[in-house]
Amino acid sequence: VQLQASGGGLVQSGGSLRLSCAASGRTISSYTMGWFRQATGKDREFVTAISLRGDTTRYAESVKGRFTISRDNAKNTVYLQINSLKPEDTAIYYCAARSGSIWSAQYDYWGQGTLVTVSS
Repeated sequence: VQLQASGGGLVQSGGSLRLSCAASGRTISSYTMGWFRQATGKDREFVTAISLRGDTTRYAESVKGRFTISRDNAKNTVYLQINSLKPEDTAIYYCAARSGSIWSAQYDYWGQGTLVTVSS
């Protein structure tokens, strides 16, 4: 499956963005989907994940209450709604897919990232 993230941009602190991850090649209904991010000079970190049918989600503590992951299997797309953005959310955001549990950090497929920049 090929993944393409989009929707990033420059936003002021406190603002919102919605990222999208469009899949092609295979249907995402067979995959747990996740979002990760990597800030300059830092390791890539887990942000959130959603189960195959969207009935289970998990979030990193740093984004709970501000980020919401969702999926539309019919459109083969996963979304990340980001609210109350903070400068520390500045990073390249990547979507990823895996065959298996939502609780694992090992992903099989990765898309190119989309840059989110939050100004203070």
